[in-house]
Amino acid sequence: MLLKHDSRDPALAQRLLLSLVALALAWPIGHIAGVNPAALVEPANLRVVGSFVAGFWPLAHDSFFLGLLGDAVVQTLAIATVGTLLALLIAIPLAVGSTAALSITAIGPAPRSLWRPAFRQALRALTLLLRGVPELVWALLFVRVFGLGPSAAVLALALTYGGMLAKVFSEILDSADRRPARAILTAGGSRFDALMYGLLPVAAAELLSYSVYRWECALRAAVVMGLVGAGGLGQLMDQSMKAFNGGEIASILSAFLLLVLFADMLSGVLRRWMASTRAGGLRAAGGWMLTLVATFACVVAWRHIGLDLGALLGDRAGSDIARFLREFLPPAHDAALLTKIAGGAIETLATSLVGTVLAALIAIALALPAAGRAGTIAKSLTRFLLNLLRAVPELVWATITVLAAGLGPFAGALALALHTGGVLGRLYAEALENAPPAAEASLHASGAPRVLAFLYGALPEVAPQWLAYTLYRWEINIRMAAVMGFVGAGGLGQLLYYELSLFRLDNACSVIVAMLILALLVDQASAILRRKMG
Repeated sequence: MLLKHDSRDPALAQRLLLSLVALALAWPIGHIAGVNPAALVEPANLRVVGSFVAGFWPLAHDSFFLGLLGDAVVQTLAIATVGTLLALLIAIPLAVGSTAALSITAIGPAPRSLWRPAFRQALRALTLLLRGVPELVWALLFVRVFGLGPSAAVLALALTYGGMLAKVFSEILDSADRRPARAILTAGGSRFDALMYGLLPVAAAELLSYSVYRWECALRAAVVMGLVGAGGLGQLMDQSMKAFNGGEIASILSAFLLLVLFADMLSGVLRRWMASTRAGGLRAAGGWMLTLVATFACVVAWRHIGLDLGALLGDRAGSDIARFLREFLPPAHDAALLTKIAGGAIETLATSLVGTVLAALIAIALALPAAGRAGTIAKSLTRFLLNLLRAVPELVWATITVLAAGLGPFAGALALALHTGGVLGRLYAEALENAPPAAEASLHASGAPRVLAFLYGALPEVAPQWLAYTLYRWEINIRMAAVMGFVGAGGLGQLLYYELSLFRLDNACSVIVAMLILALLVDQASAILRRKMG
């Protein structure tokens, strides 16, 4: 007796339900985010954008401006370098103290202790607080305390990136081979010995690789923080934007793109070198040379900025900080403010969702030619476009999209979509290139059109990875959406900027707490979705 074959998709009902739920949520989310594509083609907006872009040529090239531009480039490099150095000084003790890989009870014989796990959890909570507040918010607060200049940007990078580095360092140490450390502890060695001779030789290359990547990210962050008066290229761009000087803006953007390309190239070279030495550990001579070069660069950068930690932590600075904290804490909690914060949080969440979805659509459209599916020329042109999109920070895109779409969250969503589209497009293309080609090739050889072969052969291979990348970027975008309001793109950022402008610091504290809570909720939601996919 022949069994009847059921050709129906067993997951069809679930997929239809999820699609219907997504469609039902799309309209209210889009409405909250102020989605209005018609605004992009309104004659008034087109004239403003056209006039603004037309002013980009010719690029400003007079000797006085080029001198300012050169100094701003060097200052941006110095901010990123010193900020990353201080972040490492914060991250290393936090990571070593919070990692379970160095727990004596976990990898060696030791009496049970309650305070050690509690201490690790406290350090992890501190790490979460540091990385949960965007560096731009820290920079804005430090500008209020210490005044305009690069010191605010350096301290902001140190705190946020210190938290990020500590989290990742701890995860790298936890995932490393613990057997050498366990052997050292079993033989009576100390935790320091277990770290230096057991864990670090195994994890050193990965730790250094991520540090280099964070320095690359710090360059982009340094430009963004300049928009709130924290020095560097961003501060120079803010001045040119306010003067509507298109030639200067074009020159600054060109310098920034060259700086980012230089950082990408240098970062790639260092990571490839570290990957090539990973099998046998870092070569001693190369490791010492890298250390000396990095130390020299940090010393030069520190002297260029003129950062004086003694002055920042001196008696006068201490009294300024104490006065600031008295006005900043405790957070305000009156009903009117909480209502505004709730509205801003919903608007920020909607902006991040719309921006991420639009970015995914852009990425899908660009990933196919970027993966070489439309020829070599299209691949090169598309990859250049992706690099251009991701090289310009979200807040810089926002200053432009505000002109095209007007003030409000839609401009922020467009800015997120442009930058994140470049990031996701590159990741999607790499996933396509690395996907096993057998299924797609088999379908194509059996006579299926190229579109169907892709949909049923290649797409199922890369879809989980694409979705994971998209969720990770959503976690980042919720933090960026929270600060888009600094340039008029709505949400919690606009409320925070307003409260700080009026020196209502307790209100600003409440807004920052809301930003932190919203970021943590999105992190948890994203983690749950990724686990379900896995």
